[in-house]
Amino acid sequence: MATWLYGQGIPVGVSYEELNLSNPKLIASVHRSYYKAGARFIQTNSFGAHRDSLSRYGFENSVSAINRAAVRIAREAAGDDAYIAGGIGSINAGRVRDNKMKGYREQFEEQATALLSAEPDAILLETFLDLDELLLAVDVIRPLSDIPIAAQIASIDVGRTRDGYTISQAFRALKEAGVDIVGLNCRMGPAEILRSIEQVVVPEETPLSVFPNAGRLGLSDGEYAYKSIPQYFADSALKFREQGARLIGGCCGTTPEHIRAMADALEGLAPVSRINPKEIIEENVPVRLAISEREPVKRGIVEKVAERHTIIVEFDPPKDLDVEQFVQGTQALYDAGADAVTLADNSLATTRMSNMALGSIIKNKVGVEPLLHIACRDRNLIGQQSHLMGLHALGIHQVLVITGDPARFGDLPGASSVFDVSSFDLIRMVKQLNDGITFSGKPLKQRANFVVGAAFNPHVRQFDAAIRRLEKKVDAGADFIMTQPVYDRETIERIYQGTRHIDVPIFMGVMPLTSVRNAEFLHNEVPGIKLSDAALERMRRAGSGPAARSEGVDIARELLDIVMEYFKGIYLITPFTNYGMTAELTRYVHKQSSVPTPVKTSAI
Repeated sequence: MATWLYGQGIPVGVSYEELNLSNPKLIASVHRSYYKAGARFIQTNSFGAHRDSLSRYGFENSVSAINRAAVRIAREAAGDDAYIAGGIGSINAGRVRDNKMKGYREQFEEQATALLSAEPDAILLETFLDLDELLLAVDVIRPLSDIPIAAQIASIDVGRTRDGYTISQAFRALKEAGVDIVGLNCRMGPAEILRSIEQVVVPEETPLSVFPNAGRLGLSDGEYAYKSIPQYFADSALKFREQGARLIGGCCGTTPEHIRAMADALEGLAPVSRINPKEIIEENVPVRLAISEREPVKRGIVEKVAERHTIIVEFDPPKDLDVEQFVQGTQALYDAGADAVTLADNSLATTRMSNMALGSIIKNKVGVEPLLHIACRDRNLIGQQSHLMGLHALGIHQVLVITGDPARFGDLPGASSVFDVSSFDLIRMVKQLNDGITFSGKPLKQRANFVVGAAFNPHVRQFDAAIRRLEKKVDAGADFIMTQPVYDRETIERIYQGTRHIDVPIFMGVMPLTSVRNAEFLHNEVPGIKLSDAALERMRRAGSGPAARSEGVDIARELLDIVMEYFKGIYLITPFTNYGMTAELTRYVHKQSSVPTPVKTSAI
């Protein structure tokens, strides 16, 4: 409801739930649009209609009126064959975890009582990050009525709640508490929701619901938008049915067109019985490594790439406290010939170990040159300058400045997104440190010597505008460019032609695919990544497992052959923890670099 209203021009910063009173015709038109598209389970416009949320807009005394109107509007807008579910969202969904939950019981009771007085067909509890809060809501609502209750978890990671329970544990506890339908919604797109439900145990004879987001939210051409197209939702609905899901819908970014596509795909099909997994299959097993020797890195990548093919490999920091596998992977990449290992700065706004700490570890233990991402999102200007001064003290001088994904879509949605400056401003300020001047303009006793990179996303509708944006980054002081991964010759050649006038090295992104599911997820849900039809089809034929990873490496090799015709800079992105794949590709680049004429192919 909220994303659709936003798309219709209702600004952020108003109470969408209050529109039940001030603009009921608008809310009715939204319900009617989804009903006409095929939806027969209609959620009321009451997700945040509890006292805590409404008080932010001065409507805390309208809880009862807003919730009763929500049911009435939905009932009148939909047909007689539709079920009306009174929607109740998490009170704590947008905050850092709070165990106290003070006053939550009274708020859930107040909202549920108002909804129930208008006689909905069910209660839908959704977007609960913490099982403890969801169980509290069920404990309050179950004694008030015997109508069905559907309870949906918004998982922060595949298979787990924010307060540490597995989804299987959560479903079992919800069933024991009196919930009639269990499920997952929000936070994740179809691919990650599917992966989650494949791994969970659903209590016997308990219907399963799935309401994914329409992929990831990303910034494209200056506007925030969800990526998944209706046909992808239709294909995903069939996969949810195969997993035994009985209630299939969509959350953030789901338009009537998405619902229509799902309804058409499922029309005439009978439900499938749920078969719980017997064991969890781990898809991302590292490939065995072949180690080769090489000379330690002694010079920066900008100087190197002027003379020969130079390889930057991205390897994500771990999400937990164990660094052993990370160091092992970095060693393998170093031994394979990586000129630098680049470490993301909490990519996708998901908390990972400090890349500053890991950069120091791999520099001293392995001898590899770290290249650290610096996001504008997490630190204010005080923190940014302090962070950079620390990097200088540690001897880490290669950085990539990026904007960063919004915090509200990561694993701590209540965290603030700082964004004191844009990526353009931060590039200028880092180079200012090289002049011996602080962010505030005060002189330093020494000068820094940072080499600063900037990111480039070629997968946009307005390519010329993207090039102009890239030119601004170079004007701001960027020393080199790293692109999003590419998957076809046409895009590589287009980037080459579009950047020939830019006098800094371009490192072309290539990321090997691991499975058809990985390929479809990247193509349909991740902002800034677009696969070619040929690559998608090859991964569909390969499926999953070792054969798919082998095909992913083959596709990447062919892409590297094309890239090396036009660029000396190579940027390999390690998928998950499969560092063996990028180590193999690193060795391949060095081997091909010694061949006078690069191998050409027309397969991509």
